[in-house]
Amino acid sequence: MLYEWIKALHILAVISWMAALLYLPRLLVYHCTAEAGSAQSETFKVMERRLLKAIATPAMAVTWLAGLYLAYAGGWFSAPWFHMKLTLVILLSAFHGVLARWVRDFAADANGKSQRFFRIANEVPTLLMIGIVLLVVLKPF
Repeated sequence: MLYEWIKALHILAVISWMAALLYLPRLLVYHCTAEAGSAQSETFKVMERRLLKAIATPAMAVTWLAGLYLAYAGGWFSAPWFHMKLTLVILLSAFHGVLARWVRDFAADANGKSQRFFRIANEVPTLLMIGIVLLVVLKPF
């Protein structure tokens, strides 16, 4: 029964983490249009920081902890599909780190990237998520 509870926790954490990873780049798109130092820019800074620190990072930590438990308890560490999934989750975690860097850049009024850049970056977590879900559900190899 513990396995099922941890799996539910893992799914909830993944949903929260993905919601944050999908929303944060969209906030950065909008932040690009705000003049540095303006009230709007300062509001975006608060929203971005809170989303990253209060939702995304804790959700990522719970996702990792619960996921590693599930992999251990389920005996998945030797499964080839799991190796690929783990690789994609590492890439998703790296993207999280990149987002944190961009949030720091905006906080320092030092963003040098365009709206178009962030619109394209917004697709990265979606593509990784699709790969992860397909690997978990289909276990193709």
